[in-house]
Amino acid sequence: MTTVALVTAIASCVLDEDLAPLAAACGRAGIEPVIVAWDDPTVSWSRFDGIVLRSTWDYISRLDGFLAWCGRDAVARRLFNAPEVVRWNVDKRYLGELAKSGVPVIPSHYFAPGEDIVLPDSGEFVAKPCVGAGSAGVRRFRAGERDEAARHVRELLDSGSHVLVQPYLEDVDSTGETALLFYDGGFSHAIRKAPLLHRDAAIGTALFAQERISARQPSDAELEVARQVLSALPFATPAYARVDLLPSPSGPMLLELELVEPSMFFASAPDAADRFAATLRQRLRGS
Repeated sequence: MTTVALVTAIASCVLDEDLAPLAAACGRAGIEPVIVAWDDPTVSWSRFDGIVLRSTWDYISRLDGFLAWCGRDAVARRLFNAPEVVRWNVDKRYLGELAKSGVPVIPSHYFAPGEDIVLPDSGEFVAKPCVGAGSAGVRRFRAGERDEAARHVRELLDSGSHVLVQPYLEDVDSTGETALLFYDGGFSHAIRKAPLLHRDAAIGTALFAQERISARQPSDAELEVARQVLSALPFATPAYARVDLLPSPSGPMLLELELVEPSMFFASAPDAADRFAATLRQRLRGS
C-alpha cells in the first residue's frame, strides 16, 4: 500500500483539527497515513511514498532548521508542497512579487533590519513579521499610535525579522475574511473567518490562533482573484493552496497565499478531505 507521512510538530499535533479527517480520507483512498513530527530524528523519511506538510507551525522560530529538513534528499523528492515552493512562501515578501505580476495585493511596505521606519500618517494599519504563522507578532494600530507602532516594528526588526506594514481594510470588520482552498489548481471549498485583529488586542504569541470559521460560497470576483493568484506563481501548480482574501472598495484583495501548512477547515466541507486525498493519490501515481 502507498504510505504517506502527514507531518506535524509535537507542539501543534493536538491542535490540528484537520489531521484525523485527512488520515481517514487517505485510508478510504487506499493510502496508509502515518502522523509524524518533522523534527523527529527517529523517522526514516525514505520509507514514505509521499510527505505532506500539515501542522509544522513551529517553523517560524526554527526556520533555518526547517528549510534544511525540507531540502534533505530523502524529504525533498517526496515533499508536498515542494521545497522550492516552501522556501518562496515562508516569507511574506512574495506578496511584492505577486503585486508586480498584476495580482490585487493589499498595498504593502517592507522594512529590513537596520532600515529607517516610516509609517503611514493616516488611517489604521497592520504591522507583522514577514515570517510568521497565526497571529504571532501581528498588531493593528491607529494613525495616532505611530510611536507605539514604531516601537513594535523596531522590536521585530531587532529580533532579526523583516517587517510588513499594510493598511487595515475596515470592510473586514463587517464581512470577514474569505479563504479559498484549491487542490491541484481546482477549487475545493471556501470558508469565512471572523475578524481577528481587534483594536487594543494583545500581541499574539501562540503557534495557532483560535478562529471563528463558517462555510462560505465565494463570489465570482473572489474566485477570479484566487485563480489570478495561482496563475501568477513562479512554479508549477502546487498540490494544495489556500488563498486568503479581504474585501475592499475596489474588490477582493490578496492578504496571504498559504502553500506550506495551511489549515484546510475540513469540518466546513464534508467531502474536502476526500478531494485532497484523491489529489495526493493522483500525484503519487504520476511520480
